[in-house]
Amino acid sequence: MPEEDLVDIKFRLYDGSDIGPFRYSSAATVDVLKQRIVSDWPKGKTVIPKAANELKLINSGKILENNKTVGQCKVPFGEIGGGVIVMHVVVQPSLSKTKAEKKIDDTPKKVACSCSIM
Repeated sequence: MPEEDLVDIKFRLYDGSDIGPFRYSSAATVDVLKQRIVSDWPKGKTVIPKAANELKLINSGKILENNKTVGQCKVPFGEIGGGVIVMHVVVQPSLSKTKAEKKIDDTPKKVACSCSIM
């Protein structure tokens, strides 16, 4: 594999700490990156992703799609040659889990009305 097809990427977490840098092929998909992040997630963090679909990767202000490759996500003129690309990681737990954890009060509320009809 030619050297120019390899990209160094590190992942910045919510608390400012990093995972990586790791070297990836330009043909690697965003989904592959997310799976690596989940497997290498540091111990002792308060927020822990359970699966790759709970992560969003952001590069140059854009949320990256799972089916895109690293080469498609690279900013062609903004990166310094040979430098490490920093991608921000956002953990977003699945909606079904968060809904199950929250107890929803469906009881109807009585609304007091102080209006008078004449």
